Amino acid sequence: MNRRERSLSLDESEYQLALILPSYSWPILISHMRILVVEDEVKMAALLRRGLSEEGLNVDVAGEGERALAMAGASDYDAVVLDVMLPGIDGFETCRRLRRDGVWAPVLMLTARGALDDRVAGLDGGADDYLVKPFAFAELLARLRALVRRGTVERPPVMEAGDLKLDPGTRQVWRGDTEIDLSSKEFTLLETFMRHAGYVLSRTQLLEQAWEYDFEHRSNVVEVYVRYLRRKVDVPFGRKSIETVRGAGYRLRKDGGR
Repeated sequence: MNRRERSLSLDESEYQLALILPSYSWPILISHMRILVVEDEVKMAALLRRGLSEEGLNVDVAGEGERALAMAGASDYDAVVLDVMLPGIDGFETCRRLRRDGVWAPVLMLTARGALDDRVAGLDGGADDYLVKPFAFAELLARLRALVRRGTVERPPVMEAGDLKLDPGTRQVWRGDTEIDLSSKEFTLLETFMRHAGYVLSRTQLLEQAWEYDFEHRSNVVEVYVRYLRRKVDVPFGRKSIETVRGAGYRLRKDGGR
């Protein structure tokens, strides 16, 4: 079987992309799909456009998050390749606003920062996958293929407990018509409560669901974050939605604390 080997490189840049793919790498079914590349580094954007175009994909490029939002709102894209480090609003905020605006095309985030917190921030913001620079172009294509096969992300339903509402897709929370600003961990904890509204959740269950790794047994992180949540979703509105069940854990009232 013939294979095509082609090297794409950038002068005076840390990025080197190597394309070593079978000529049949993209199935005909997806060979004419439309991709939005959001990348402010001109040479990198040009390389991505050229490489993807030569694979038969239709590629549009935006150099700023604000421009990407406008383009995604005006056209339907099958996937978005989104760099984290952008002028103006960064990739994390761009992704959050895409989801808020109802754009559910799969998002592959690119970054030179491989720290766990950055990857978590991207995924929490609505991204579907994450690729750390420098990367092999073959891996970028493989990840895009997987995202495209998966299809457009299904918008998760808004959860409600009385007048307390949480949107997992846009990661927004409201009490009535008032939007509440939560940190990433506060949001995850509240989402855990709302998915199990009316049920008592133990401290251990909350740690497993909201933190996904073990804390020292004596850690009071759950108590601390429950207190944070109450200060934001209950106290300003005169409500008591998160109840302490002595000796058992915590419970979010189904009525939202009316």
